[in-house]
Amino acid sequence: MLISVNPSAGRGLRGGLVDALAEALRDNWLNVEVLTSIQDVEEAAQEKSRQGRLRGVIAAGGDGTFRLVAGHTTAEMPLAILPLGTENLLSKYLEVPAEPADIAAVIVAGCYIQLDAGEANGKLFTLMAGCGFDADVVRRLHSERKGNIHHLSYAKPILDSIRNYDYPLLRVNYGTGGDPPGVKRPGAEGKWVFVVNLPRYAGGLNIAPGASGSDGLLDICTFKEGSLWSGLLYLGEVMFGQHQLLEDFTQVQASEVLVESESPVPFQLDGDPGGELPLAVRSLPGRLRVIVSREWAERHGYVEEK
Repeated sequence: MLISVNPSAGRGLRGGLVDALAEALRDNWLNVEVLTSIQDVEEAAQEKSRQGRLRGVIAAGGDGTFRLVAGHTTAEMPLAILPLGTENLLSKYLEVPAEPADIAAVIVAGCYIQLDAGEANGKLFTLMAGCGFDADVVRRLHSERKGNIHHLSYAKPILDSIRNYDYPLLRVNYGTGGDPPGVKRPGAEGKWVFVVNLPRYAGGLNIAPGASGSDGLLDICTFKEGSLWSGLLYLGEVMFGQHQLLEDFTQVQASEVLVESESPVPFQLDGDPGGELPLAVRSLPGRLRVIVSREWAERHGYVEEK
């Protein structure tokens, strides 16, 4: 097993959790290497895979760490998570245990499933891409961050975005597997756009409750109006699971999405800054091989891979 650790996550309690997981895996007769360079992780994974010795790669960190590790490994390499970040949305979706010994037990049991991923302007993501206000908050947060992010770290960026973001119009076109290559049909317009692969968002919000990680499709969700008051309305409707009834809300499924705007608009990927529009997204069916508990796989209808 390879454990990929973000250097900033390797101190204090977090470093202790990495050591505890490594010890628990060794107690189960697995060889373990802890690496802090993503280039070293990529090279070691390739070498161990060629030798037939790679049991898996563990991303020790948050959603950004998992996305980084996934982007530097191939689709047949099993991935697992030691959650150390602020939100850890993917680990919550997969119901990864909190204790290193329990995570080791799941890894040793060896239940593998294939999860879809998304590719946004050539960058891999696992959960979702957001365009507009939420991406502006993420951009501001990361431009000013010093050290680890906490939930309170979002307070100032949110206030700054409330004061300054002007909600440009976003145009969404999409395509399916039946469309000619490169051809995208006119979709929707709105001031908020989310391209969802897995049904998880920050704060426990669920913008696309029916999104699946095994259907080969992305869920494109848009909200029409742009203002603080409409945003608060949408937030309340999402919290109570009523937003899909709004006339302002649209949701379609597609395998390819193009989001454009005439103004500079940021986008975010799994809670990290991604850049500015235009944003071209495509589904990558079965791109991720993930180690999960057998109970989780059965409960969510995933077929265990051998």
